[in-house]
Amino acid sequence: MLLGRLALRYSRAIWLLPLFLLYACGGEVVHQALPGDARVLAFGDSVTYGTGAGRGEDYPSRLRARTGWNVINAGIPGDTATRARDRLAPLLLKHAPDMVIIELGGNDFLRKQNVDTVTAALRSIIRQSQDAGAVTVLVAVPQFSLLGATIGSLNDSPIYAMLAEEEGALLVPGVFAAVLSEDALRADAIHPNAAGYRQFNNELIQLLLRWGLLL
Repeated sequence: MLLGRLALRYSRAIWLLPLFLLYACGGEVVHQALPGDARVLAFGDSVTYGTGAGRGEDYPSRLRARTGWNVINAGIPGDTATRARDRLAPLLLKHAPDMVIIELGGNDFLRKQNVDTVTAALRSIIRQSQDAGAVTVLVAVPQFSLLGATIGSLNDSPIYAMLAEEEGALLVPGVFAAVLSEDALRADAIHPNAAGYRQFNNELIQLLLRWGLLL
């Protein structure tokens, strides 16, 4: 069974090689579209899990419904980037994903974790995903401030753009911060509501289409 999973993972990695032969088209990065039976690992914390909305209203469920892909929700409420990096390898081995969407760091910021420590953990997660042959998508997370959330003025932590550029990951910029800056789109200061997850997924879909990963 283990050998079978390894063979599947590496066969998928070989299939995905063209995805990394990128070219510029009007300033956009274009990939080969993922297959209809693609496996997508949504890896994150309570926002990936769907806290703040009902069953089936989380963004991985909405992404699955829109694309038909096999989207695995690997979100754990309260998880941090520093803890999550140690649970990724078994998930990559089990699911052999074609794409990994990483949404982590918010809880690290809330716990006042050192920025260099958070950056190193996220870098490790990105590299693990890429080494497994998966297209790697990084969701930029705001460095939370209750004042910023209250007045509707949250901005991405700069570490996400830096990591995406340095590690060659695809970046989802500004979307999470924009959702949490709108009262109508959030359940509380740090979680979207059902409308917020819908908005998040709609923006993600537009990026996937722009990148060529979704037709």
